[in-house]
Amino acid sequence: MKRLTADILAALRAEAATNPRRRKNFNLHASPNDPIQRLCNAFEPGTYVRPHRHGADVWELFLVLGARAAALTFDDHGTVTARTELQPGGEVQAVELPPGVWHSLVSLAPNTVLFEVKPGPYRPTGENDFAAWAPREGAPGADTFVEWMARAAVGARPPATA
Repeated sequence: MKRLTADILAALRAEAATNPRRRKNFNLHASPNDPIQRLCNAFEPGTYVRPHRHGADVWELFLVLGARAAALTFDDHGTVTARTELQPGGEVQAVELPPGVWHSLVSLAPNTVLFEVKPGPYRPTGENDFAAWAPREGAPGADTFVEWMARAAVGARPPATA
C-alpha cells in the first residue's frame, strides 16, 4: 500500500521552496512506463510552467491538496480561454484538462500542492508542443509572463515580452 502522508507533503513543499525552479514532484507511479501517471506537484509562486499541450490521447486531472493555484487554457494565439482557480474547500477543487489544449498552471500562494493524474507512459513535451507565444523557461520575459498568468482573466492576451 502506498501512502501520501502529511510528512511527505511537508518535505515536498520544503523542497519546492528551496529548489531553483520553485517546484518539486513526488511520483506515486512505479515507473515512467506505468499506464496511469500519478504524482503530487508542489510549486511556489514564481515557478514557470510554460504553456503547452499534449497529444490527442493525453488528458490531465489536477486536484488541489494545499494552498491555491489557477489552471489556464489558451487559444492558438495565447489569449486566455478559461481560468479556473483551485483551493481546498473552495468552489472548485479539481479540474480536468482535455487533450490537445494549450494550458498552464500557476501557483497563487506559497505551499501549493496539486495531485495530478494522466495517462502514461510518460512522454516528454516536444518542442512543437510548447507555445511559441510564451517565453522559454529562464528566458527574458518568463518572470513577467508568470506574473501575467497569475492575474490573467478570460480574454487576456499575452504580454509583449513573450
